[in-house]
Amino acid sequence: MAELAMNTLGQSYNDTNDTQKFVFDLGEFVGDLSVEEDTASDDISLEGLQQELEECKNDDVVANILSKGTKLRDYTKGVENNLRQVELDSIQDYIKESDNLVSLHDQIRDCDLILSQMETLLGGFQDEIGSISSDIKILQEKSMDMGLKLKNRKVAESKLAKFVEDIIVPPRMIDIIVDGEVNDEYMRTLEILSKKLKFVQADSLVKTSNALKDVQPELEKLRQKAVSKVFEFIVQKLYALRKPKTNIQILQQSVLLKYRYLMSFLKEHGKEIYSEVRAAYIDTMNKVLSAQFLAYIQALEKLQLDIATSSDLIGVEARVTSLFSRGREPLKNRSAVFALGDRLNILKEIDEPALIPHIAEASSRKYPYEVLFRSLHKLLMDSASSEYLFCGDFFGEESIFSEIFAGPLLVIDEHFNTILPNCFDAIGLMLMICIIHRHQVIMSRRRIPCLDSYLDKVNISLWPRFKMVFDMHLNSLRNANVKSLWEDDVHPHYVMRRYAEFTASLIHLNVEYGDGQLELNMERLRMAVDDLLVRLAQTFPKPKLQTVFLINNYDMTIAVLKEASEGGKIQMHFEELLKNNRAVFVEELLLEHFSNLIKFVKNRASEDSSSGSEKPITVAEVEPLVKDFASRWKAAIELMHKDVITSFSNFLCGMDILKSALTQLLLYHTRLSDCIKKIAGGSALNKDLASITSIVFEIKKYSKTFEVIDMCRK
Repeated sequence: MAELAMNTLGQSYNDTNDTQKFVFDLGEFVGDLSVEEDTASDDISLEGLQQELEECKNDDVVANILSKGTKLRDYTKGVENNLRQVELDSIQDYIKESDNLVSLHDQIRDCDLILSQMETLLGGFQDEIGSISSDIKILQEKSMDMGLKLKNRKVAESKLAKFVEDIIVPPRMIDIIVDGEVNDEYMRTLEILSKKLKFVQADSLVKTSNALKDVQPELEKLRQKAVSKVFEFIVQKLYALRKPKTNIQILQQSVLLKYRYLMSFLKEHGKEIYSEVRAAYIDTMNKVLSAQFLAYIQALEKLQLDIATSSDLIGVEARVTSLFSRGREPLKNRSAVFALGDRLNILKEIDEPALIPHIAEASSRKYPYEVLFRSLHKLLMDSASSEYLFCGDFFGEESIFSEIFAGPLLVIDEHFNTILPNCFDAIGLMLMICIIHRHQVIMSRRRIPCLDSYLDKVNISLWPRFKMVFDMHLNSLRNANVKSLWEDDVHPHYVMRRYAEFTASLIHLNVEYGDGQLELNMERLRMAVDDLLVRLAQTFPKPKLQTVFLINNYDMTIAVLKEASEGGKIQMHFEELLKNNRAVFVEELLLEHFSNLIKFVKNRASEDSSSGSEKPITVAEVEPLVKDFASRWKAAIELMHKDVITSFSNFLCGMDILKSALTQLLLYHTRLSDCIKKIAGGSALNKDLASITSIVFEIKKYSKTFEVIDMCRK
């Protein structure tokens, strides 16, 4: 009602002032209000008035009243009158609607009755629902209890079922183990038996069960029967290995490996029997392999070709033979004593199968020992690799290999210890060292370490023997008898050829191995042969022959080193010696035919004319030289050509020397011509002086030969 009155009051004021809008400051307007007429103002507190004015500042009705300047008391009376009128109007409205209100009251009472009945009904439902909830809760608890019991029973059932399955001995299993043949089904049955045996041994609770007391005797009987039967079966298979001409690898791979589980069963449930089987296999394989390797070695020895004896040394006289030396091939077939030659092919055939002795014997072929050495160790590597892998697969332990191969390795060691002290073939020993190195690489690639210690031992045995034989060659050069070795021949000496071939062979073989100690020993050998060659050269009566002898030997040595491989420092050393001796020979050759000319050019023509020499060169001094040279220079060149052709074994080397000699002769003649030009009256000698053009023309006659030499070199 109050809201209605305020709305009416506000409407009345709005109707009378529709055209006026005021904007004012409520604070300033209130500050001008006068309250002196309010007799009760002394009792009224104005505290909080400002706050209330601020709150009403935005009220449209209050703002409208204050804007018109109406007295508050008058406005209040107007509001009270309006409220009174509204109240009277409201009472009249209630009186008019009294019938409706009575009807509404009756309806409300009826509704209240109906709601009361519904309340009673719902209350009953609530009680019943509470009872049902209690029953559901009880059922839920019973269900959870039953679920837990079911779960426990299932767990118990699964454990009991597994226990029964693990401990029970089916009749079928008994029949197979007792009466069945050893085959795949038998091994599957052994696996089941192994699980049952492990089960009763591992679980402490099982050991206290009554069921075990009934089953354990039967399991033990089955274990003993299975172990006995497996033992008999394996031993029977092992006996097959001892039969002659049995292919051991095929028997191992196709038969024994199929039954590898039998060994695992024995290892777990019959350790004593397993040890017996293991010992039987070791003994069998040891004897079989030892016999096979012994027979193979004996067959190889029949194929051996002796290459060298203790007398086959670089510095030993070719005519010396040993009274007690073994029968060997003729010298023409023993060129491999110092030269590598075709023996190098053994390194290219390192992976070839081992020799089959009876096939090689049927062809009546003989082989150097390194061929037999490679074949023997190839067979050893293949047999050892196969056995090592088989032992790991069949026995589950690789340590058994060393016990099996103790016998075969002993047989090979005895053979090798017999051969090695009588081996004087340095090239063969170096080839064997390279073969062992290649075999070590092959075994490393296979990732099979079973022969590492053996191959190292063989390598360690070979090096001292090689060093001893090498020192024998070295001492043969140092202690060589020059008188017995000397031959009245300027061509390459056989000792130097031996040295060149021997050195070239070792250099070629050492490229792969790269042994620094060998390089030092070869340097010692080079110093020894240098000394011996100089002593042999000094045996010749003439210096020219000595020089020719040295040149021929140096040239041959360089040629051999180049054919084999790059000779390195040794080749460079001999090239320097060859260069120096060629220069010496050129001077000796020219002095032999033009000694006066050379002496004059070196002694007199080199004097400086401006230095005021006490004895100047005259026409009389030079004229005999000019006439002598002009009369015989062509014949002298021809003699030089013949001398070079007969003196040097290597035609190319001889032609190089002749070319150098003619070039040097032309240089001496040119210096003589220059000297004559400086002599007073020297022009008178021009008629007798051989022209440079004629000399060059004569030299060109041999130029075709020089061109052929260049073509041959290219």
